[in-house]
Parts: sequence; C-alpha cells; structure tokens
Amino acid sequence: MKAFFYPKKVAVVGASAKKGSVGNEILKNLKAFKGSLYAVNPKYSEIEGVECYPSVSSLPETVDLAIIAIPARTVADVVDECGRRGIKNIIVISAGFKETGVEGARLEEKLIEVAKKYNIKLLGPNCLGVMNPEINLNATFSPFMPRKGRIAFLSQSGAFILAVTLWAQKTKFGFSKIVSMGNKAILDEADFLEYFAEDDRTDVIMLYIEGVKNGKRFMEVSKKVGKDKPIVVLKAGKTESGARAASSHTGSLAGSYEVYKTAFEQCGIVTAENAEELFDFSFALSKYRKIGKVAIITNSGGPGVMASDAVEIYGLEMSNFSIETIKALKELLPPSANFYNPVDVLGDADTERFIKTLKILSEDPNVNSIISILAPTAQIDFERVVDEVLKVKKPIFCCFMGLDSKNEDRLIENGIPNFFDPSRAVRVMSSVEKYSKMSFEKREVPKFDVSEKSREVFEKIKKKFVGIEGMELLDCYGIKIAPFGIARNAEEALEIADRIGYPVVLKIVSPDIVHKSDIGAIKLNVTRENIKRSFYDIVSRVESLMPEARIEGVMVQKMISGGREVIIGLKKDPQFGKVVMFGLGGIYVEVFKDVSFKIAPLSWDDAYDMIKKVKSYQLLKGVRGEKGVDIDAIAETILRFTQLGMDYPVLEMEINPLKVFEKGCVAIDFRMFLEV
Repeated sequence: MKAFFYPKKVAVVGASAKKGSVGNEILKNLKAFKGSLYAVNPKYSEIEGVECYPSVSSLPETVDLAIIAIPARTVADVVDECGRRGIKNIIVISAGFKETGVEGARLEEKLIEVAKKYNIKLLGPNCLGVMNPEINLNATFSPFMPRKGRIAFLSQSGAFILAVTLWAQKTKFGFSKIVSMGNKAILDEADFLEYFAEDDRTDVIMLYIEGVKNGKRFMEVSKKVGKDKPIVVLKAGKTESGARAASSHTGSLAGSYEVYKTAFEQCGIVTAENAEELFDFSFALSKYRKIGKVAIITNSGGPGVMASDAVEIYGLEMSNFSIETIKALKELLPPSANFYNPVDVLGDADTERFIKTLKILSEDPNVNSIISILAPTAQIDFERVVDEVLKVKKPIFCCFMGLDSKNEDRLIENGIPNFFDPSRAVRVMSSVEKYSKMSFEKREVPKFDVSEKSREVFEKIKKKFVGIEGMELLDCYGIKIAPFGIARNAEEALEIADRIGYPVVLKIVSPDIVHKSDIGAIKLNVTRENIKRSFYDIVSRVESLMPEARIEGVMVQKMISGGREVIIGLKKDPQFGKVVMFGLGGIYVEVFKDVSFKIAPLSWDDAYDMIKKVKSYQLLKGVRGEKGVDIDAIAETILRFTQLGMDYPVLEMEINPLKVFEKGCVAIDFRMFLEV
C-alpha cells in the first residue's frame, strides 16, 4: 500500500499532449514529484518534457505505481499487461464502469478478475487518484495541492475532493494523504484505514462515503484503528424515498442511514452531519482527545450566554471554579463583572484584563477546557491575546469575532480552532468529548441454552412469512409467551379459550395484514358469552374490508393486562448483517419512532445501552411515584431474541408488543420473514 503514497517510479498510461485532458493534467501534476516519471502512449515519444513509451511492456523498468486514464473498454487489457510486467499498485482514473450501467458493470467484473489474477492492489476505477502533500505527490487531475497536515481524507466522490483541495488552499487546512476511492473494485475504505493506522504522518482519518462494500469488515477495522486514530465520517444518501416497502415496523424504521449511524457509533466512529462538521470535528480531534469540564471567558455577555446554552444542549459540563479562582477573579475584575462560569470580563476590558483572566482560568484544576470569546473592541489587541492562547496547555477553542487573517493563521497552524459562532465551537467540542467516551473494547456475546426441540419447531413453521405460530419458537429460546391457540372456526375458538382461561384476545391471523387494529381485526377482553360472536365479527370484517387477504384463522390468546408495551425487532441489512431494534411498542411505535438500534451480535452492555437510549427510558424506570419495570428482563429478552435471529435465516422479525412488568415480561405478538 505504501507505493500509492511514496512511489519512486510512476507511469501514466494514457498520458496526453492535449491541454486540459485528464492524461495531460495528471502528467503535469506529477512533474513536481521527485522520482522517475514515465508517460505511456503509442502516439508520442515525449509529452510535457517526459519521455513517452508505446506500452507498459516497453517501459525501461518496472514502476511502483501505474496510473491509468484510457477508455474503459481497454483498461482490463492494460491491467493484465501491468500484471505480466510485475506492477502491483495501480490507480484506474478511467470512468465508464459499473456507474454507467450493465455494460460498464461487465467491464468492471473483468477488471476485478484480472487484478485478482495478479494480486494487484487496484484503486478505482472512476476515481480522482491520490495526493501526498509531504512529498509533493499529486497523482490526480486536480490543479490544487493542499498544504501538509496530519489528517488523512478518504472520499467516494472525486468531485468533492476537487472542491476540498481548492477550499483547503484558501483556509490553510492541511492533509497527510488524500484518496479518491471511486468504485472500490478491489481496494476499499477498510484497506486504507488499515494503512493509515500504521502511517506515522496521520493522526486523524476523515471519510466521505455513500456506502461501504463489506460492513462487517469495515466495523472490525474501524474499531481497531479508531482506538488510536479518530475516524470522522460524513455519510451521504440519508433518505430512501419510497424505495423500501414497510413490511413491518422494523423494516419501516431501520432505514439505511439509521443503520450506518448505529454501525459508526458501535465501532467508535464520530459521525458528521454535514461537510462543515466533517472538517471541524477532524481538525479538533487532530489536536485534542478529551474536553471534560468547560470554562467560558468572554468580553461580551450575549455570546457568553449562547456558549452556555450550547454547553447544556450538546451535553457538556460547565466547570465549578475553585475558591482560589473566584477570589483571584474578584481581585482582578470590576465589581459588575461575572466571576462565575461563564466569566464576563465586560465590554470595556482591555487586553491585559482578558489575558490575566484567561491565565487564572487555565490554572484552575477544575477547568479541563476553555472557550475564549472576544468581540473586536478598541481595547483589545488580538495579536497579544493569540500569544497568550498559544501558551495555554489545556484544550482551548476560540471565538474571536473579526479576527484578522494573520492571527487566525497562527491559531490554525497550532491546531487551535477559531469560530465566529460560539454554538458551533461547543458542537465541535462535544464531538471530541463523545470520542473520548467511546468504547473500543471487544464485546463478550452471551450464549443462552435453547430447547432441543427448537430446530423441530422451526422446520414445522418454516415458510416465507411466519406469524403468531412462531411464538412457539420464542418459547424454545426462553422468551415467555402469552398462552394462545389458533382457531379455524368459532367452536375451536371456544375450546381454546376454555382451556387458557378468560378474558381472551382475538386477532386475525393473516400474512397480508400488518396492522390489525387499523381495520378492527382485534377484539380485547372477550368473555365466554361473546367469543363466538367476536370470532364471526373479526372474520366478516376482514372479508369485507380486505377481500384479497389470506385468512389462516383467528388467534385466541390469554388477555394480559397492565405493564408497559415495548417492541423488539430485527432486520437483515445488506451491508452490516442483522440489526436489532428496541423501542416504545404497541400501536404507537411508528408515530413516536422512539427506537434505538444495534448491530448484532450483542453484549449485555449493548442491550442495556439500547434500552437507555430511548426517550421513554424514564417511563420504564418509573416516574413520579410509579414503579419501574424489569429492565433486566428486557435486556435478557433482547439478547435471547437476537440469538434466535442469528441462528436462523431471518430477514425481519419482531415482538410487538412485549409487555413488561415490575417483574418479568411476556411476548404478546410475533411475526417473522425468512429467506427460505
């Protein structure tokens, strides 16, 4: 992998003398690189002062890196030629592959086949290339080379890199390496994450992605890398406009972005919601790894209040100053100043007053980090204040409004962010604190004993859609279920109800009806006197309102009163595998959408974390004198349910509702979609 960033010999296949062409721009950019450079094109003997050869085979030596910019239909043949020549690292700039349709996908499959044949590390196709500012290597057609820094940037979008390199020149944002991944035919983000983990020039890795190839590997690699080098990701493609059928509550709620965010959090990745956050978070994490308790110093009351509000909104904690600090502030500041957090030195403060206050706060052991806010008054000398800021040994974030470019550059060069908006500064600080609290430890996954008859039960119920008859499988996995039976006629309904006891619940059993209550296909608190009439009412109502629906019978179930209703769901995601959902259950799950997610398999900590993340957690714990429910029983049910989902070819399944009581819980309804 090192040859992508530190090659000694490079060949540009498809180099061109035509000004403005991709082959010409790449060759011109590479002339600044200190190494052997060759052009390959049968039409020329020399391009831009670089010796040109008719083919890869005719090159005078085997190069470390070949960059290919030729029509897509000929790329695989040239890669084969490179393989025969012993070239192991290739960048394919050429477009016209799977991004263009069926024919392009066929060309890409051929390209993959050839690359694998020779064990070639291939970047692209349809990519911009790579940059290494450290050695002035610009193996792209971007005319802009950013300054050297400590942040590596991986992007699935080449156009985004073009914009970023131009922006970086203006803002003096630096990079260690830049990689455009393109179609990721061979190498993907996980491969480069592994490389950057060992790259001593990189402190932080930031990614722009639209999707990942292998979600499980991506998570495993990210967790190993992120422990020492923070990873910040901006995921594009957050909505799924009608692309998914809502076959269940879980299916409709577990959209791809929710799954990606869950995966990122679970493997220790910091998520950015937009490009501004991507760069803000990465820059801050390149210098700081923890925020702790925050002190605010300002010469303007309004921005100080804004910062204080943001600290609470973003979940940070304000410092409580020591007695010595408050005493020192009272001796230094006018009586009308605020000596507590946030410290307002007042608008008439001169440079000396501000600097001395900053020094007092930075020496307080109760202060872990500082937000320094300055409005541009006539009394303030920004240069002297910046001098003092650079001496502070604790994390410091500046909001120096109207700061001149010279002094802002000094801050940036020393890794200190400066923002106009105090809220933005606090949001960035919260990302650093969030990273500091992430766990990178290996999770221990519990394994529960399962009934020996579970496989027999599964084979008996196995079909594309499994409804209430699947409750028996839950029982095999140690999940308590409400007693029930399925009746084909009113007499069977009466017989089942007499056996399990009254009152009972009647529900239609149909693979075509997801939300039974919407059409009145459920009857609650049914007594013996009403059971036959209720049976006929449900069946006739369904036949009237949904004549096409398949009716497989009516479930007769023991009425379970009281408790809180929650939902546990599972969905197979194409990238990350089985995703587990937990939230407020019953008929309101899609109204309130109070749910949390985790990628399976799960540990006990994962299960408890899922429960604590929903807004209704306080209700489950108990509020205003109400007794809470059995949180331990919920966690255990989540884990047993997950084990069931991992043991069988499940596409989707859910228990809704799971009724939870002060002691224990009971599954009331169940549905499952299988891959069979």
